[in-house]
Amino acid sequence: MKDKVMDALQRFSKAMFIPVLILPIAGILIAVGNLFTNPRLQAVLPFLNNPVTIGFGTLLSGSLNAILTNLGVIFCVGLSVGLANKKKSEAGFISLLAFLVFLNAMNKFMNMRGMLVEGSLSGTGQAMVLGVQVLDMGVFIGLLMGIVVAYVHNRFCETEFNNAFQIYGGTRFVFIVLIPVMVVMAVLFTFVWPYAQAGINALGGFIRSAGNFGLFIYGTLERLLIPTGLHHLVYTPFLYTSLGGTATVGGQVLEGARNIYYAEIADPSVAVLSQSVIWDARGISKMFGLIGACLAMYQTARPENREKIKPVLITAAVTSFIAGVTEPIEFSFLFVAPVLFVVHAVLAGSSFVVLNLLGCRAIGPNGFIDFLLYNLPLGIGKTRWPIYIGVGVLYFFLYYVIFRVLIVKLNLHTLGREADGMEMKLHTKAEYKAKTAATAGNGTAAAPAQDTAVDAATIVEALGGKDNILKVTNCYTRLRTELADPDKVQDDVLKNQTGASAVIHKGKNVQVVYGLKVNAVRKAVDAELGLSGED
Repeated sequence: MKDKVMDALQRFSKAMFIPVLILPIAGILIAVGNLFTNPRLQAVLPFLNNPVTIGFGTLLSGSLNAILTNLGVIFCVGLSVGLANKKKSEAGFISLLAFLVFLNAMNKFMNMRGMLVEGSLSGTGQAMVLGVQVLDMGVFIGLLMGIVVAYVHNRFCETEFNNAFQIYGGTRFVFIVLIPVMVVMAVLFTFVWPYAQAGINALGGFIRSAGNFGLFIYGTLERLLIPTGLHHLVYTPFLYTSLGGTATVGGQVLEGARNIYYAEIADPSVAVLSQSVIWDARGISKMFGLIGACLAMYQTARPENREKIKPVLITAAVTSFIAGVTEPIEFSFLFVAPVLFVVHAVLAGSSFVVLNLLGCRAIGPNGFIDFLLYNLPLGIGKTRWPIYIGVGVLYFFLYYVIFRVLIVKLNLHTLGREADGMEMKLHTKAEYKAKTAATAGNGTAAAPAQDTAVDAATIVEALGGKDNILKVTNCYTRLRTELADPDKVQDDVLKNQTGASAVIHKGKNVQVVYGLKVNAVRKAVDAELGLSGED
């Protein structure tokens, strides 16, 4: 049962990346558009104060607001595509049809019961979704619809009929099944959702009442779940649902810390940041803290090994600072010195509390580029972003001092402190145990790591061969696979010969961390397996 639950969470986690990774793009472009219409910036750069640049900025930010106000359908389509086992494009199309059926069925049933509110919908628990007035279920409607559509699709997408009924087989039969399912769900949720929303609001209220303790738990858990690949399941509900707070902007109720933040970027005259329960302070550890950890690992390495590990640490530090990708650094000590990872999670959680106590609402979720684009347009008065940088510098020294003391006092085998002849690279749990056993038994060790280009044939072979690979997907940094026999995986080959930073085993799910080049790796592996994007 535990393996089944973890497998289901892993699949949901992977599917969530499809919509989640698109939203920051919209947020960044809204911020860019706002730069061209920001009066403060125009005062500094007068050449921006002209109809062309102002019109461009208005058009860019205004057109992308539609994405943030229609998150339900975005999550519905994204999840259904991610969770579909095959015929993914058809699953996405069917999910859109099902979403429309659900909305209109709920609207008609609410009208029959006299539930539809006239006039302003603000504060009524109802909202306009794709032009249809329904109960305000926010992102939850998309999450629910995406899961249901994917389940029905996977169950019936290959159902075929004979003779005259052949035309109704396949994904067309999926839609036929979904029509009554959507109608029934629309009716049921008309009764159920008000109670569910009350429960969600109560949970959000608890988090708000928990104050700094709630912030600490949130920030700490988000880091602690990194090894499982489930960490974004912690922050997504807070960033995009009412758990993260609500605010009324222009007569429209917005839910989630990130959506509230985007709203203010789009309209700087609105002051709503204080209404979010949780906001995104992950940048403190990404942009500053882990850089201090890298410096500590470098200075505590054996003198003869420092030049060997310098390129590894510099690359990992720059990636974390610029793009917010932390896994290369975190996996450098996660398995060989887990106490450092616990300290890292605690420090990350505490950074949320410190920023809250200082009244800072700046964010930098994906590194320094995001930090500039999200915060500078709003000015110092609202975000107090200089405090963010000051706190970041403080955490740089905290990470550096604490990591250095622990590494030396506990004699932790971080990069460059391994026994002579051991490789200067990142470690997985299985590989570390194997190396430790080999060293204790006969003093031998693995060969040095090599930087190589994408070698799909080697990757496939190291994963147990084509027949062993049941499914291949990827997220932002990881190649995620489902294998028939995970014991056939050769961790050392994946790391030594294909450039992987880490290999994570979770039952039949094996994740291989490649960092930002994972898309190229996925394409090469798909080609090697003879798969298309629809498989």
